[in-house]
Amino acid sequence: MRGKAICCCVAIVIAVANRLPTNENARAFFEAGPARIIFYSEVHDIQDSILPIRVLFLAPTARAAHALGDSFIMNTTHTPKVSTKSHGFNRRAFLATATLAGMGCTAIAKQGTPRDWSGKNPTRYPEPDVLVLDPAFAKYKIGNTPIQRLYTSPKMLWAEGPAWNGAGRYLLWSDIPNNHQLRWLEEDGHVSIFRKPSGNSNGNTFDYQGRQISCEHGNRRVVRYEYNGKITVLADKFGGKQFNAPNDAVVHPDGGIWFTDPGYGSLMNYEGNKAKTGSVQPIQKEAVYRIDGQTGKLTQVTDEIFKPNGLCFSPDYKKLYVADTGSSHYLAAPKNIKVWDVINSVTLKNGKEFASMKLEMEEQDSNGAIKKVVKAGMADGIRCDEDGNIWSSAGWVGAGYDGVHIFEPKEGKRIGQILLPEICSNVCFGGPKRNRLFMTASQSLFAVYVETKGAHIT
Repeated sequence: MRGKAICCCVAIVIAVANRLPTNENARAFFEAGPARIIFYSEVHDIQDSILPIRVLFLAPTARAAHALGDSFIMNTTHTPKVSTKSHGFNRRAFLATATLAGMGCTAIAKQGTPRDWSGKNPTRYPEPDVLVLDPAFAKYKIGNTPIQRLYTSPKMLWAEGPAWNGAGRYLLWSDIPNNHQLRWLEEDGHVSIFRKPSGNSNGNTFDYQGRQISCEHGNRRVVRYEYNGKITVLADKFGGKQFNAPNDAVVHPDGGIWFTDPGYGSLMNYEGNKAKTGSVQPIQKEAVYRIDGQTGKLTQVTDEIFKPNGLCFSPDYKKLYVADTGSSHYLAAPKNIKVWDVINSVTLKNGKEFASMKLEMEEQDSNGAIKKVVKAGMADGIRCDEDGNIWSSAGWVGAGYDGVHIFEPKEGKRIGQILLPEICSNVCFGGPKRNRLFMTASQSLFAVYVETKGAHIT
């Protein structure tokens, strides 16, 4: 049946194309060279009398692009009267092509797809909520894999800090308000309380010796859990003052531990212990720090950021990316991700904006007209893949925005999105091949396989 559907769709595309030369621009498009044609059907039965087809023509040359713009999208219906004889079906090629279905050349957000998140009633492939906004992202989307909700609970209040343990084959994450950590086992999907109390931990990671490192909001410190179960306090003060509330941490191959201190856990009792200073800087200026892996020496590497949150290195460790969530408390703060050059693995320089979280979206006004608006949420946890792309959690805007945004490394251009039904707080790559993206989102844990790998161990 799949072979019949493909042939039918191809015939319809040809039929549509045969009508286009009455338009001079369309004629120029096809005369410019072979067009890449991407299509999909939204009907369940190929024998339905009317077959809705969405056809996307991508310009093959600059001349064609000038004729029709970056993309030309036609929605049409056609009564199938063509042969359904199969002429062969290349499954791999079709799945690769299917990942481009619905792709546009501008990043205009769409609403998430309604679905049964229990998995009992699967959503049709290709996954509609992994969005290809730029051709560069197409190779990372897998045509026959879904976004899965691995766990959800009304008792879980704010899931954060996912970290993959390769030896144990489990995912660890924090539920900050509930003051505990949870663990998801890969072999059977079992979820249980891993550690309680957790010091209202937020970000977690593992060092190159497999030891867990956690940023504790409640105790305003960074700790390491040793093999014997004891806790080593790696850092709890700078300049004679307590930290605000360490947030997220990453490890460097030289043993160094880099972490952020925006202070959210000291701004409210819900996620820690509220400071009595009454300041949006609970105890001291927000900053990014480094703990030396050999000596334990603590160094402030930058405070040129409003509220540093999630952070990650580039694949070669020559750049450090940090999400700024300062707009939560500072009117002047941009909603962006910053990047610095890492000098000799220990210091930073040349800080600048890497990517803006602004996104052009479509809204319907009271008269039913569609208008374009620009909205910006906040990046939170971020990770880098082996090609240098930044996968950032994104939230606080709503449907069509919240989830994960993916930015290419050269210009910080948004090339893809993963839409989720809840606000996403953080992400990490995991699984035996590190090709599965785990996403903590409010009261749930989500995951999706992608055709890339995490650049680092967790």
